[in-house]
Amino acid sequence: MVLDEKYDVIVVGGGHAGCEAAYCAAKMGANVMLITMNMQSIGQMSCNPAMGGVAKGQIVREIDALGGGSGIVSDKSAIQFRMLNRSKGPAMWSPRTQNDRMLFSLEWRYLLEQNPNVDFWQDMCVGVLVEQQKVVGVQMGMGTKIYASAVVLTNGTFLNGLIHLGEKQFGGGRAGEKAAVGLTESLVGLGFESGRMKTGTPPRVDGRSLDYTKMEIQDGDENPSKFSFGSTPALVKQLPCHITYTNDATHDMLRTGFDRSPMFNGAIKSSGPRYCPSIEDKISRFADRDRHQIFVEPEGWNTVEIYVNGFSTSLPEEVQYAAMKTIPGFANVKMFRPGYAIEYDYFPPTQLKHSLETKLVENLFFAGQINGTTGYEEAACQGLIAGINAHRKVFEKDPFILSRSEAYIGVLIDDLITKGTNEPYRMFTSRAEFRILLRQDNADERLTPLGFEIGLADAAALERVERKKALTKQLKTKLREIGISPAQANPMLQKKESATIIQQVKASSLITRPHVTLSDLIEVNEEAALAVSEVFNSEPLAVEQTEILLKYEGYIQREEEQAQKHQRLENLSLPEKMDYTQIKSLSIEAKEKLSQIQPATIGQAARVSGVSPSDISVLLVHLGR
Repeated sequence: MVLDEKYDVIVVGGGHAGCEAAYCAAKMGANVMLITMNMQSIGQMSCNPAMGGVAKGQIVREIDALGGGSGIVSDKSAIQFRMLNRSKGPAMWSPRTQNDRMLFSLEWRYLLEQNPNVDFWQDMCVGVLVEQQKVVGVQMGMGTKIYASAVVLTNGTFLNGLIHLGEKQFGGGRAGEKAAVGLTESLVGLGFESGRMKTGTPPRVDGRSLDYTKMEIQDGDENPSKFSFGSTPALVKQLPCHITYTNDATHDMLRTGFDRSPMFNGAIKSSGPRYCPSIEDKISRFADRDRHQIFVEPEGWNTVEIYVNGFSTSLPEEVQYAAMKTIPGFANVKMFRPGYAIEYDYFPPTQLKHSLETKLVENLFFAGQINGTTGYEEAACQGLIAGINAHRKVFEKDPFILSRSEAYIGVLIDDLITKGTNEPYRMFTSRAEFRILLRQDNADERLTPLGFEIGLADAAALERVERKKALTKQLKTKLREIGISPAQANPMLQKKESATIIQQVKASSLITRPHVTLSDLIEVNEEAALAVSEVFNSEPLAVEQTEILLKYEGYIQREEEQAQKHQRLENLSLPEKMDYTQIKSLSIEAKEKLSQIQPATIGQAARVSGVSPSDISVLLVHLGR
């Protein structure tokens, strides 16, 4: 069977990457077919019921600023909101929500179904159809062929997925769902290189069986914010999480199962996520630590199911069960489902362009875990970029590419394309050279104009950004004019153990002091209080923005200058399919690596592993610079 309709874009996979790819391409006007093996698990949170966190929260904010859906869905399904790292500088502030797992999936489906440009098809994709090195459609497991101008593959952990539980192994992409077979073989047949990776998940337990009095409570923020810059509601009511710890008895019990652990007996050979290790890996690698933190996270408003974060494991289920009983608060625990590990195929991302289009097959895009990443947020932002660029390729527009100084999304994709990865890639603030510029609070100012330009963000979003910028400018100007006297300032400064003043100073200069906040100034000066309240009533985010811009002005300016210098190298383009073997003075390693990666710019070439500064000098001479 062949479907009558030819689509602009086919998206294979209904996870975080697939949902964003389908949503964005359809929102921009493409006719989209979303293919999934199970219509009931669209937007499924396969692991923890949470979005955001350190660096990941910045990504969700960036997705929202560009016009994507993850921020909206996260807000509508949130059960708790926390801004992490508030004690540090604003470059480190990272929003995080705890989410209702079922509601999250439901909201994603609503969002996709509301766009008439999205069609759905439930079946397993077993191959891509290619003519003259150009993708033309996909082959389905039941024999159907579906044709399109572009295809985005977002297969998650399903490609030849193998679940490990103790000594048991069974095929699957997620517990209770079958693995996707055939597609890897189809791609390898076209010349793609594939590899294997591993990830894991913890047991889920019955919240009614836990004693929360033996745990530390972890409430949400008193005044919760949200991810989306739009009109999604902030939380009024929140559910608490709890914290408990493993102990020596837990570790001893876990060790009894090590001989049956696929992690240690050689059953699992692939690399797992370095920064999210299993509990057995933790007690093996960090033998000197007598306890490990466990986060007890509710799965939703109307369920007793609990996610045991920090206890990811693939040990036999009886060992998992016995070990959990030794944790404070878990003495009478009832397990709903055990933890497990899963191995799956991925395709090294050095085979992609910055647009996430494959170098080998035209109009074919990869996004999410298929590229060797881990995490909902990392997957979602790749889906967004792949969806945008699939649409732009079909409609003969230049690719949309974000630089490392524009967005964490730009950092992530450049890292993948340029450096590749042999373990599941996770985003951290430390991966970004310009993290003072790439804050969560200014994602809208950085990216909404770009989203509007490409037809993804709407006019209302752009108007909101312009209003915020204007009000921020207004308040900055006002605080530079308002004088604060010693009589007003000194009592407050003495309390904060900060040097007192002997003459009137501008409000803007006092804010630059480490422990002085805008709230402190409005308590001591009526004019400042009036100026702030005027802006706050129109746009609360503009007040926060003003304080950050004044307090860190010097740092921001310095980083902007560095970013401009960096951009000059980025703007020096290298020819496509350049023959580096013919450039005599390049090192042998540089010739090999540059031939493989085929960087688009001098800046990207400089980040390729094995390429030295002297190799870059040779390239600049070769280009006549």
